This record gives sequence, C-alpha cells and structure tokens, in this order.
Amino acid sequence: MTGFLVTLHAEWTKFRTVRGWVLTMAGALLATIVVGLLSTAAPGPGGEASYPKGPGGEAVNDSFYFVHRTLTGDGTLTVPLRSLTGVADTGAGKTARGAQPWAKAGIIVKESLAQGSPYAALMATGAHGVRMQYDYTHDMAGPEVRQGWLRLVRSGDRLTGYASTDGSHWTEVGRARLPGLPRTVRAGLFATSPLASQDTGAGAGFGPAVATGTFGRPGLTGGWSRSPWSGTQVGGDAGTSGSYTNTLKGGFTRTAGGFAVTGAGDIAPVVGGPAMGVGFAVEDFLVGTFAGLIAVIAVATVFITGEYRRGLLRTTMTATPLRSRVLGAKALVVGGVASVVGLVAAAIVLPLGARGARGRGFLVLPVTTATDMRVVVGTGLLCAAAAVLALGVGALLRRSGTAVALVVASLVLPFLLAASGVLPPGVSEWLLRVTPAAGFAVQQTLPRYAQVLSVYEPSTGYFPLAPWAGLAVLCGYAALAHGLAVVRLWGRDV
Repeated sequence: MTGFLVTLHAEWTKFRTVRGWVLTMAGALLATIVVGLLSTAAPGPGGEASYPKGPGGEAVNDSFYFVHRTLTGDGTLTVPLRSLTGVADTGAGKTARGAQPWAKAGIIVKESLAQGSPYAALMATGAHGVRMQYDYTHDMAGPEVRQGWLRLVRSGDRLTGYASTDGSHWTEVGRARLPGLPRTVRAGLFATSPLASQDTGAGAGFGPAVATGTFGRPGLTGGWSRSPWSGTQVGGDAGTSGSYTNTLKGGFTRTAGGFAVTGAGDIAPVVGGPAMGVGFAVEDFLVGTFAGLIAVIAVATVFITGEYRRGLLRTTMTATPLRSRVLGAKALVVGGVASVVGLVAAAIVLPLGARGARGRGFLVLPVTTATDMRVVVGTGLLCAAAAVLALGVGALLRRSGTAVALVVASLVLPFLLAASGVLPPGVSEWLLRVTPAAGFAVQQTLPRYAQVLSVYEPSTGYFPLAPWAGLAVLCGYAALAHGLAVVRLWGRDV
C-alpha cells in the first residue's frame, strides 16, 4: 500500500507541474459552464413562469374541473359514473369525438384547491379502465371498464378506492396514505383530459381536448358539510389546453339526479418532451459537458501517450517495476481531477441556468433535492469514467490523435446522433444502450410514467437505461480499456 501511495504522489506531482494540463482542465471547467449557460440564453417570453410542485418536489400538472364539498374527518363518497366522453381538436379547425386514452373522470379527495396539493382519486379512463392514483406519481390499475360505481373511503390519512359494476359487489382497486392530510379536505367529482395527438400541417403535434363525466347522485356518509356542491377550475391549462380554453373548457351542469362535469388538463407528473411545451429540463443546462469532455479526454490521453512520445515511460517503469501500479495511479489522478471538474461545473451551472431561464419567463422542470444531487455527482463520475477510458485507450494505441478521436467518437457521436432524431428511434435506443454514450443517462431527470402519454424517445431527451445503469455501461468500457492496457504493458516492452 505504501508503494502505491508513493507512485500516486509521483503521478500527481507529474500532472500538477505540467502547466498545459492544468490549464486545459481549468478550460474544461469553464467551457462546461459557459457553453451550458449560453445554450439556454435565448430571449424568453418574459414574466414569471413555473410548474406546480407535487408533495415530493416533482413538477406536476394539476388542472381539472372539480365539483366539491368539504369533508371533515372520516367519510365515504360513492357515485355511479354513467359515461365518459370527450372531444379533441385534431388540427386544421377540425374536432373529433371520443375520450383520450388518459382522459379521466371520477372522484377525488384533495388537501385543498391549491395546485400540487396531495390527493387521492378513483377514476375511469378513456382506454385504461378504472385506476386509483394519488400524489401524481402513483398509479394502480382496476377493472377494465369505463362506467360503473366508484367509491372512496377516508379513514384518517388513509384512503381506499373500490369499484363495482352493479353497486352491490365491490372490488378494491387500491390504497393510498397521505401523511399530514388535514382533518378538513375538499372532496367530490372531477373530470380532465390531457392533450390529443394532432396533425399541425407541419408534422405531428398536440392539441387541446376535454372530457365529460356523467355522474348519478353522489352518496355521502361521514363528516360532509351541508353546503351545496361548488364548481371550481383547479389551475389553468397547466400546459395542456393551450389557447383553445375559450372553445374547449371546463364546467358542470346538473342532470336528473346527478352532474355532468367537463374538464381539460391533467392530474399527473410533468414528463418533458413535446407535452412539456417551451421550457427546460435540468439536463439542458449541462449541454456544455460535451465541450468539457473533449478537453478532459485530450488531457487524459496525453497523460500516458506523452510519456511514450518522450521516452519517459521507460524511466517510470524502471522506478516502479509493477506496471499495473503505475497505470492505476495515473487513472486515479486523471479520473480524480476530471471528477472535480464535472462536479464543480454542474454545481455552478445548474442553479445559474435555472435562475436565468426563469428570469426570462421560461418554465423549468423542478426536480427533487435527491435528483439534483444525483445529477451533480453523476456528472463528476461521468467525467471521471471518460478520463479513465481515454487513458486506457491511449495506453493501448500510444498515439494521441487517434486515441482522442476514437474516444470522442464513441462517447459523444452516438449521443448526438440519437438526440438529433436523424436515426429511427429503435436504432437510437440501441446506440444509447451499448455504446459509452449510455453514460450520459446519469444526467437525465426527465421522468417516464406509464400513466402519462408522451413521446419517450432519445430525440426528446429520454434514455433507454436508468441513470446509474447507463453510467455503469460507460464504467464497464473504462474498466475494459484499463484492463487491456495493463495486459499490454505487462506483455510488451515499453
């Protein structure tokens, strides 16, 4: 162990005393920050813009029409849902009838009328049967029907949803616990509909849609208020119904023994992509990572090939006969410096980029503190793995230009091809699974939810692998290159 520490110190001294390497790493830090900020510096719409935040800190859509009363303490709401219908704008001034696949109509218990407040809801959907959803990210499947009887039972901070086809025989759909749910809440009937696929004349897009749920007379037990039912539009369009709110909008009417409730919007997490509209995800501020990585890769490669070129590696190996120790020390030094560059750059550019974008009126997708930390730390690890990969390839090829070109092409080019949309989605996903570019997944914050319809493709910012799984692919390539380099060092004279 002492021998390795001596070698490590020697390699660190070698690195820090070469001014060009230190300045290039400083340039990588600066490039990551500057390019990231400049890439999102376009003039914005002005004003203040933000997404509501859900209980977990995630960005949410919370827009629906709500027919409600107050419920104090425990209680039960039971209602027959007679039908779920809808209408959507399909482009070119045309409309189409029929509920969207994730249109929703049902019953809901919500902490308050404020967007982003906790809730639990039981609903019928346009094409996914009965669902119980709560706090935006949780979804549980029930019977595959679009009409029948729905029931929500509140007991403290716990809610249970039931569905029935006849009002007599009930099936439990799911349970939810909403910690901190106040004693007095709002509860009642709701309807909403996300955007519909639309032909804009210039390609596929999304247009406004509404859903209408027709309900029978609600049955109430427990601590319900005696005030009449009130109708409220919760939220605005929440990025879902656009400029058509004057023609496709929410409201309610009384029917014989019940209500018809019409709503537009969604109660769901924001997933990014086309449904997000004009705005930024956190990873958009890290586009400068590409510029920084090129500099990091160049330094990491020259850190080994420079010694080959000057004939200094023979001296190094004479002083340290255990050749794997030398390569390991080099990997720790260059990987450690690269990780600091990536971590510091991400820690600076993320808050500055978000603040600047919001100041220009752009929406910025909020993330939880844990996600923010994962992106910052992950960017540091991404740079470190890229540096170790470059070092290993440099040791194998022993030519700086060839090694740098190969690593940049394997790491950056697949990402650019996948994100540009020039390749079919299947090919793009394959590239981001099996090439070192999979490592960029560690920067992704765009969520993917089965209950939210969107375009989940690399061209819209989605990786086929989970963040840490994608980074593991890059680390695997780095470990392979390092291992092969050790074998070559042992098998051949330097």
